Amino acid sequence: MDEAPDRQETPQVDGGRDGPEAVPAATVVLVRDRPGGPEVLMLRRNSAIAFGGMWVFPGGRIDPSDTDPAHPEDVVLAARRAAVREAEEEAGLSLDIAAMVPLSHWSPPPQAPRRFTTWFFLAPAPADAEVHIDGGEIHEHGWLRPAVALGQRDGGQIELAPPTWVTLWGLARASTVTEALRRAGSRTPRRFVTHMARGADPPIALWEGDAGYDSYDPAAPGARHRLTMHPGAWRYEPDVG
Repeated sequence: MDEAPDRQETPQVDGGRDGPEAVPAATVVLVRDRPGGPEVLMLRRNSAIAFGGMWVFPGGRIDPSDTDPAHPEDVVLAARRAAVREAEEEAGLSLDIAAMVPLSHWSPPPQAPRRFTTWFFLAPAPADAEVHIDGGEIHEHGWLRPAVALGQRDGGQIELAPPTWVTLWGLARASTVTEALRRAGSRTPRRFVTHMARGADPPIALWEGDAGYDSYDPAAPGARHRLTMHPGAWRYEPDVG
């Protein structure tokens, strides 16, 4: 992995100007049960490289070799294979591809300088897994309860990208890995195509279902589906869907 695929830039909207073409990517959210509740594997990127210093899930761009020759049109399968490969490369973990549940798909704002369209998968961590990081691109790892990771971001201890934050927010509501997998498997993976609210301070990411989504207007009356990125605690308002 040479980029952090779940990093989202937060530029102000400038009237719809397109940025660079987005690169397909995949990431896997590995969860394990512990007495205090499920924990998630997080990796910290080398601060000296692109998008460095952030805490992310294992993942990276989808390479041509990730395409299954028997199913060349199956983009989700290619994403699964990429996520499995990245988990091995970044964390030394061998995953069962069949156990991976599609969770969501994220697209950054059109104006973002580095753009990845990323599949997120949820999977149980291998039993008695031992994580081995390379010390190059990845400098630290940790198993964190989702609520703890969110609290550490609010306290300035770690840095998270919006897709990572929203994913952790959802997982914090599951009391077991089985429950988290059941919830993910019972619904169609949600697609998040990010619009950054025009003129918002602090920045506000808008998603489909928000009244201001099409107009980029954070003050538009109506339904809400957004992440308000205050300097301290971030606030997520999910839509009813």
